[in-house]
Amino acid sequence: MHVVLDDTAMAAAGRGNIIVSRLIHRAHAEADWFLYAPACALVEADRTRPGTAEHLAALPGITVLDLDLPAALAVAHEQTWAAAHAQYAAQPTPDRPSGAVIATVLPKQWEGRPVRVLDLTP
Repeated sequence: MHVVLDDTAMAAAGRGNIIVSRLIHRAHAEADWFLYAPACALVEADRTRPGTAEHLAALPGITVLDLDLPAALAVAHEQTWAAAHAQYAAQPTPDRPSGAVIATVLPKQWEGRPVRVLDLTP
């Protein structure tokens, strides 16, 4: 299972959202669970809830995704960098042929976008 945390999910982790906590635990404890934090979404989450970036980046079960050139080109065409980088990260790749699910506490912001969403609303 491949899951991309959007900025709202990352900020929710800092507020103690139990569903995000379970995702983080699974990514750390189970070999077939992967949790990703796109750098642009991580920055936005830290703006919303200071300290989030350092906390999440220190967790062993989370992979921080850099803003490489293909991601930067994708982000350049969108209004918000956080959502654009999360959407880009969720697209299929050779390592993830089915892509990834975006975990969010605001699923409505993803309506109409070509992504699968995991609603983290308690």
